[in-house]
Amino acid sequence: MTLLGPPSLSPAAAPTTATAPTAGGSPTDVSSIADPTLWAVTLGAVLALLALDFVITRKPHEVSMREAIGWSAFYIALPLTFGLWVWSAHGSQIGLEYYTGYLLEKTLSIDNLFIFILILTSFAVPRVLQQRVLLIGIVGALIMRGIFIALGAALIARFSIVFLVFGAILLLTAWGVLRDARSGGHAIEVEDLKIVRVARRFFPVTDDYRGSRLSVMEGGRRALTPLALVVLAILGTDLVFAIDSVPAVYGITGDPYLVFVTNAFALLGLRALYFVLEGALGTLRHLGYGLAAILAFIGVKLALHWAHGVWPGVPTVPTLASLAVIVGVLAIVTTTSVLANRRDRQAKQSADVG
Repeated sequence: MTLLGPPSLSPAAAPTTATAPTAGGSPTDVSSIADPTLWAVTLGAVLALLALDFVITRKPHEVSMREAIGWSAFYIALPLTFGLWVWSAHGSQIGLEYYTGYLLEKTLSIDNLFIFILILTSFAVPRVLQQRVLLIGIVGALIMRGIFIALGAALIARFSIVFLVFGAILLLTAWGVLRDARSGGHAIEVEDLKIVRVARRFFPVTDDYRGSRLSVMEGGRRALTPLALVVLAILGTDLVFAIDSVPAVYGITGDPYLVFVTNAFALLGLRALYFVLEGALGTLRHLGYGLAAILAFIGVKLALHWAHGVWPGVPTVPTLASLAVIVGVLAIVTTTSVLANRRDRQAKQSADVG
């Protein structure tokens, strides 16, 4: 169900429905704008875009800023344009949920990029291979999030307390993000990742990269290249981010289609966005605080939604308020980051002069 209930729609624009429980556990209707045709078209479009990206990255090359900006603009214009169709075809409430969910997922995807930068830097991945690694990570993230979206929809359709569970997951995640932010940002030891340790236990690893190959034959035995370990590390972090991001967007809309399409649009542009923001991400020094605040807010919203089903007098949070909070928090942390960086530069200049 949408967290605010379905908007008033004309019969032509009425959503399809499925069965879901109320907070007390009895079944009710879940609204969704997607029918099988829309799902098929959407999945086909996502696969086509991924195929296009694989063609682009088939020949390893360094990505120029012009190329990265061009593709980033395309992958931002595409979901914004799709949102106009959602708004006009299904009403302002559904359109607002779509745009809010997309903004939330795009914000969380920026956090993904921090981790990707750390992993690629730790493994000293050649720049010509970086976009292929990112693309594999995006495909893995889409698959994992698709699985979690389907599981989430199935659980919500049977147990309304899942909203409370999702809220608790987000609150715990918010605390972890806040702790990382207070300690100076993300910290990751790639060699300590369990998936990397397991791979090293069963396979030898070559000392150097072998182009885009993930494994080679050496001394009559199959050996992994460092690129394979990078891919495994990326996929491992994809799983963690899927656990966080899917409950977060379910806090904005209960429509599994909107949950999927906002995740897909947020992920598809990451390959190009990485090269645009690679140098700028470090300047957003307060982004972790903002993400913690947003995740905590959505976690509380999910808990209130569950409580409202049990005690109707408990207030819920409108989608417009969610959008305002997300935009407001992002504006605040961006501003404070810029001011803090400026203050540090001025202090360094004064110290150099002194």
